[in-house]
Amino acid sequence: MATLYIDNKPYEVHSGNNLLEVCLTLGLDLPYFCWHPSLGSVGACRQCAIKVYKDENDKKGKLIMSCMEPVTNNQRISITDVEAKEFREQVIGWLMTNHPHDCAVCDEGGSCHLQDMTVMAGHAYREFRYKKRTYKNQNLGPFINHEMNRCIQCYKCVRFYKDYAGGKDLDAFASKNKVYFGRHEDGVLESEFSGNLAEVCPTGVFTDKTLKQHYTRKWDLTMAPSICQHCSLGCNIIAGERYGSLRMISNRYNGQVNGYFICDRGRFGYEFVNAPDRIRQPILNNQVVDRDGVLKEIKRLLQEAKVIGIGSPRASLQSNFALKALVGKNNFYHGVSENEHDMAELAIRILKEGPVRTPSLKEVEKSDAVFILGEDLTNSAPMLALAVRQAVRVQPMSDVSKANIPAWNDAAAREFIQDKNGPLFSATIHDTKLDGVATQTYHASPDELARLGFAVAHLIDPAVPDVANYPAELRKMAEQIAKALSSAERPVIISGLSSASDNVMKAAANVAWALNKKNKNTGLVLTMLECNSLGLAMMGGGRLDGAFNAILHNHADTVIIMENDLYRHGAEATVNKFLKMCKQVIVLDHTNHATVKKAQIIIPAGTFAESDGTLVNNEGRAQRFFQVYEATDVIQESWRWLLNMGVNAGNERMSKWKNFEDITKAISEEEELLKGVETITPLSDFRVAGQRIPREPHRYSGRTAMNAGINVSEPKPPEDPDSSLSYTMEGYRGLPPSSLTPFYWSPGWNSVQSVNKYQEEVGASLRGGDPGLRMLEADQKNEANYFMSIPEVFHQIEDHLWMVWTHHIFGSDELSTRSSSVAQRIPKPYVMISTKDAEHLKLGDGQLLAFDIEKQTFHLPIKINSTMPNGVAALPYGLDGMPSTELPAWGIVKKN
Repeated sequence: MATLYIDNKPYEVHSGNNLLEVCLTLGLDLPYFCWHPSLGSVGACRQCAIKVYKDENDKKGKLIMSCMEPVTNNQRISITDVEAKEFREQVIGWLMTNHPHDCAVCDEGGSCHLQDMTVMAGHAYREFRYKKRTYKNQNLGPFINHEMNRCIQCYKCVRFYKDYAGGKDLDAFASKNKVYFGRHEDGVLESEFSGNLAEVCPTGVFTDKTLKQHYTRKWDLTMAPSICQHCSLGCNIIAGERYGSLRMISNRYNGQVNGYFICDRGRFGYEFVNAPDRIRQPILNNQVVDRDGVLKEIKRLLQEAKVIGIGSPRASLQSNFALKALVGKNNFYHGVSENEHDMAELAIRILKEGPVRTPSLKEVEKSDAVFILGEDLTNSAPMLALAVRQAVRVQPMSDVSKANIPAWNDAAAREFIQDKNGPLFSATIHDTKLDGVATQTYHASPDELARLGFAVAHLIDPAVPDVANYPAELRKMAEQIAKALSSAERPVIISGLSSASDNVMKAAANVAWALNKKNKNTGLVLTMLECNSLGLAMMGGGRLDGAFNAILHNHADTVIIMENDLYRHGAEATVNKFLKMCKQVIVLDHTNHATVKKAQIIIPAGTFAESDGTLVNNEGRAQRFFQVYEATDVIQESWRWLLNMGVNAGNERMSKWKNFEDITKAISEEEELLKGVETITPLSDFRVAGQRIPREPHRYSGRTAMNAGINVSEPKPPEDPDSSLSYTMEGYRGLPPSSLTPFYWSPGWNSVQSVNKYQEEVGASLRGGDPGLRMLEADQKNEANYFMSIPEVFHQIEDHLWMVWTHHIFGSDELSTRSSSVAQRIPKPYVMISTKDAEHLKLGDGQLLAFDIEKQTFHLPIKINSTMPNGVAALPYGLDGMPSTELPAWGIVKKN
């Protein structure tokens, strides 16, 4: 700690930080543009000037940029010094010289960091009266709108896009006094994190194009804290609604999970909520019925039929639990493929019974050696890939520290490091975007990836069985990986379900467990396939095949399928047979899909925007999402529909539950692995100073005019019985608990940069702690029971290809594909094979390959990839038009 005097007032602060960070942490208002907590300092904008004095006798002092000056003990500075204030006012004047007067039409208007800082710096009138510099804007694809004339040359966009996220197609182009930030030509921004430009940019140069298409001022949005639905990492988001439709997703800071950023799938995949083909009315035998009509029919079925329930890895804990309670524990099935079911249970066993804990995304960023086994993270878990990109800088940054360069001095640190990266080893089926920063890469079949993992684990701990007759070249690679991991202070092993190989996951666990014997700081990260895959697995339930057999053997005749397209989890022929044999198929969902088309009863469920629920991410962190807006009477949360069904049918157990909290409490009491889940957010009767927390900002407008065509009087706002949030702009205006923060705002800070007012320390945890509760924590006292069975060498079979899945950030997720902006980025179906296999088959890029998988014939254009292992073919997971089958499996090539 150090004593810092600010305008002659002493403060105890952390030494080592820069003065701007410290001032913001103390709650003092100091303008800035180019600085960002995750990007560090470069001193480009000159806006954060302050006075620093030699000692208490120095009355003159000197101007410095606070973002470039470290804190020292007994240091004396002034923010309010007249010369410093005048300098800041002049700087903003220069920066605004060519800025257009377009706040009234700018997408950022009213939530703009530039506006805030202009007011804060005291720049009220413009003196420049001449022709302004203008630029041509670019078409940057479906996600980001470009308005270059608003640029103030802070360089933050390029620093995030290139330096932090590893993008290669956005840069600064300069000639004399003209600086242009964009691509070398019009075209789609290729980075999976491009949407963060809309929040990083302090002006309206880069804005959310999807919001622009149904534009609403941000202060007119009804907002709520939520959780991303599109992968297993559980990134925190803010969802905004206007006129009954979802308009925008923005980042919600969580110091342990996603920090300041989210990926493009999480930001732009929300439009499935507004899809024109959404299920909005109950349908009974192709006829629209009312709520009472469908409940009456289901009551009859529950009393007369033999009903089973199929849950979903994309539905909340509450919805899955309610279905389980409705049909009975022995009649509840998980609704995922056999392999996914087995691997999810294996993941729980590894994370719960093993001695190695799962680090958070923030902890992964701080790891100094990473070994990825079988995961293309950029496509399966994008924010984890972004964390790994920061991890490769950890070891080189130790050299920066030795050179007495502060870690926050980003320009100096990057100049010192150059292209040096720490140890990252990536073993995947084919090339990935992380290969560019990897120390060593290896591309092979899943079993060969597992064999590499077993070899590494044996070299770290001989108690792990060795891989017999392992090639010398691969043995040398294994030795390099083992040495780097053993030398690291905080090594992390990453694997997951994407490769669909339990051998790969077991090998990753062996490596982590072997390292843990010598280093208790070892971490193991296992990614899952969907947002609540781990939560569903922790709840317990039968296999999907068990549901099929229940119908096949007449143990049941009716099925309730909740938020699940079975064709994504089973072979088409098997699912067809199952649905045909059911006397009644009841589907409870919000999204139209192939399973819905086979149902006799269709019930409209609420999306995450219209629901309350809890998800468990891949690290076992339970997090709650809140209803953003109240849906119509017939669109309700799945759990509320199921609760009404149970009460209507006389289910005594369910009759005791009245609301969300009752169901959540029952989960905690009845599900061993989910004890305490009801504590992750305050109860619905929580109040601050007797007030609820408003979902609407205090500037929210148009409440009377919105419904003037119906009634000139303002209608009574809906009441929320399930949370302490209100659907109004009235309520408590201070800092709410971190899990209940619906938006960021502070006096003088109208943009997302106001998040610094909600943090214990800038860039650290939120006040009161980051949201969520870890439900799975490894006990380091546990003994490592190594997996001993090593897979055999992969052998190519003539006229056969070992079919595996490959994942795409745009296309593999079920919900985001229904977003019109994301749909423009989805690739066409294909089959990826190696150069050698293409030559053997005498096929070129784009030509059709015919093959059979379990008696199904497919014809797909080939994509040749030189990094693909011979004898292996990759099919893009989840794309429309792809085979509905369970992989990996042998495909029989049909020659022309």
